[in-house]
Amino acid sequence: MRDIKRVILHCTATKEGAHVDVDTIRKWHLARNFSDIGYHYVIYLDGTINQGRNVFTQGAHTRGENEDSIGIAYVGGLDENGKPKDTMSLYQDIAFMRLFEALNVTFGKLDLHGHNEFSNKACPSFDVQDKYKFLIT
Repeated sequence: MRDIKRVILHCTATKEGAHVDVDTIRKWHLARNFSDIGYHYVIYLDGTINQGRNVFTQGAHTRGENEDSIGIAYVGGLDENGKPKDTMSLYQDIAFMRLFEALNVTFGKLDLHGHNEFSNKACPSFDVQDKYKFLIT
């Protein structure tokens, strides 16, 4: 079993309101020669939490940071012009907080980070440390 120590939050880098599902993301990742979808969970626009890669299998979501982390992506992250924007719906926000809490119960106290803390990318299109500081203090 992997030693899980943190969660890294991502976005799908899709325009606000545009739905994509786990199978579509899996196809994108397979086309990039991943062995499977890189994320462990994907949160749809309606707040539905969907399983991606098995949490006991190392993810492929943040270069050099996958060994001890769980990758979660919410659908969205771009405005109508394709610019980074926190497009997380209330449903997605609540679902993420519930999932993060459940993972903490399962694996013990986990750190929380945004993809942009490890890469020169906007993903997840906001500052995770600021938005979710109440979850990580």
